[in-house]
Amino acid sequence: MLCARSPEAERPVERTVKAPRHGRAAAHLHQGKVGFLLITAAPLLIGAQSPQGNLEERLLAAHNRERATAGVSALHWDARLAASASHWAARLAVDGQLLHQSGASGSGHGENLWIGTVGRFGPEAMVGQWAEEKANFVPGSFPFVSRTGRWEDVGHYTQIIWRDTRRVGCAIRSGPAWDVLVCRYSLPGNVAGEAPL
Repeated sequence: MLCARSPEAERPVERTVKAPRHGRAAAHLHQGKVGFLLITAAPLLIGAQSPQGNLEERLLAAHNRERATAGVSALHWDARLAASASHWAARLAVDGQLLHQSGASGSGHGENLWIGTVGRFGPEAMVGQWAEEKANFVPGSFPFVSRTGRWEDVGHYTQIIWRDTRRVGCAIRSGPAWDVLVCRYSLPGNVAGEAPL
């Protein structure tokens, strides 16, 4: 099974919102109305999408950017994997915990999990936190693929780039305090004795 990202591992929100490229100023956030206004208006000012708009396309694109960088073929969206992920994500969002669904790997699916403060992260940031693990990735046979000696430190990333994986389906569900992302993969990655690339 892959490791889960705990709420304690959540990244802090950046303290500076930069103006669009053609602008000159950066607005520093302060507690109060000015900071709130900048945070809520920034996506409109720079033409960004809502945090959850076009979810399937954005999740697939985030995965495929990492795969292209690693030199492996693009994934295809799988609605059945997404439906399965949706049921599990809904349960985790209510519970506020990350647990791999027992039997997910036995069913021929890999699984990545993510949790963060409700409404604070878009799908690219969620997948991006998994992709950050590539800083510790070293080529080799699984589980000997991490600079740290712990495969858990790169397990989300290796699942994303696993060369034999062809399909992905994901879902984001929100609970009272947490957004949960569950992605399911077929064929599963992180297979002992095999190389990710």
